[in-house]
Amino acid sequence: MAKKTYVLDTNVYLSDPTAFKNFGRNDVVIPLKVLEEIDKHKKRQDGVGANARHTIRLLDEYRGKGSLEKGVRIEKGKGLLRARISDINALPAESNKKDPDNIILACALNEVNDGRRVVVVSRDINLRVRCDALGIPCEGYDINQVVSDRSELYTGFERHLVDDQTIDHFYAGEKIFIDKEDKLLLPNQFVMLISNSNEKKTALARFLAYNKPLIKAGTHKHGVWEITARNKEQSFAIDLLLDPNVPIVSLIGAAGCGKTLLAVAAGLEQVLDEGSYEPIYNKLVVSRPIMPMGRDIGFLPGTMEEKMAPWLAPVQDNLKFLMGNDKVALEMYAERGIIEIEALTYIRGRSIANAFIIIDEAQNLSVHELKTIITRVGENTKIVLTGDIEQIDTVYLDATSNGLSYAVEKFKHYDLAGHISLQKGERSKVATLAAKVL
Repeated sequence: MAKKTYVLDTNVYLSDPTAFKNFGRNDVVIPLKVLEEIDKHKKRQDGVGANARHTIRLLDEYRGKGSLEKGVRIEKGKGLLRARISDINALPAESNKKDPDNIILACALNEVNDGRRVVVVSRDINLRVRCDALGIPCEGYDINQVVSDRSELYTGFERHLVDDQTIDHFYAGEKIFIDKEDKLLLPNQFVMLISNSNEKKTALARFLAYNKPLIKAGTHKHGVWEITARNKEQSFAIDLLLDPNVPIVSLIGAAGCGKTLLAVAAGLEQVLDEGSYEPIYNKLVVSRPIMPMGRDIGFLPGTMEEKMAPWLAPVQDNLKFLMGNDKVALEMYAERGIIEIEALTYIRGRSIANAFIIIDEAQNLSVHELKTIITRVGENTKIVLTGDIEQIDTVYLDATSNGLSYAVEKFKHYDLAGHISLQKGERSKVATLAAKVL
């Protein structure tokens, strides 16, 4: 098979700094304009900025092995990594010669004119459309995409038809097993057993393993911190949140489904002495990424705590609601270090033990950022990831490639993790209708 030449767009490097290593024995061309675009992002204090800096460091290492102008061997026996200046004369006369995307396309066209088989790689849909208009093959790039479509994401729930007597035996406390040949299930997956003779006769269970019996689900009828489940998915979530044997829990759902409220309530229940359960963690740590919706309002004045207040307000709203709007008690617990509310910006380097950690709005995290967070978990610590994959506020992530979806799919095979997708909104009729129709 003839060698190809891949021209990578800026957004590819900003999502994966090692992208140029993933094209086998083919050559990779870096337009000089891409290097300029990467340089503009290197001072950002987020995952994109970290990827920009990582890309620059890697290219500097390769520069030390030879000349990027003539081509540096990526790996032994594999293709070359080359930097190229775009000749904008290759573009159609009516094209905007200053547009960054057009300059990248010009570089690709120059490679075509030199007789090479060129493929442009970009995460920008519009650039791929332009490539097609110019007759240049173009591919998307998403190394962290875990499924091809959001409808294929793991929900943590399955329905299973059984004999009528099986449900009777289950309610009677007898051990019920599921055969692997009958149903493929994953650890901590919830199952609704449905009678094959009467579909209204059901039982809710949680699957642990094929060599272990099903356990009853939704058993916490009194709820958690005086918050009771309003639907079966919320009852499943409470089961996972209160189970110390499941230290990694993920909750996905639309706005108003109760994912954050349930997580915070379960945290308070297992940290403070005032709850119905014996405290098993020393502190509650709640955090969320600093990601504005729409246009940012710029720099904020004041101390770090005052700067963080707008970002952490939703978390504080839930805490105040659960504590009966007792601001004094909340401040007291915060001063004693029992409740910590902080931004993810400062979590790197920490080791958090004996804590109940909640990462809210986790859909706005990249895989690299989420890995950094989860690896902070110490002994006797539970981490809960919550988010809505339909509300992502960064252009470099989508419903199938964000850190939350990635974690759900990667952890689903392990008994240390549990997941449930909340389906029904419970905040208000208005919120539920808006999430559905807008």
